Amino acid sequence: MSHWPSAKARAVLKALLRIGWQIKRQSGGSHRVLMRPGWPDFVFAFHEGEEIGPRMMARIARHTGLRPEDL
Repeated sequence: MSHWPSAKARAVLKALLRIGWQIKRQSGGSHRVLMRPGWPDFVFAFHEGEEIGPRMMARIARHTGLRPEDL
């Protein structure tokens, strides 16, 4: 079982930006390519009001270094 809570995509994106990720480019309303030195680019493909479940949160964390306390 994951120790991640569900969270709104808007809150997750804000947390990623706070820990050093930047929006490299955006296409459409939901797909954003994020960049951070020392990490491969990450595609954040969620609409702002979407709820992201614990399993997807764990996957995002694995690729971005996000921690539960960053939310």
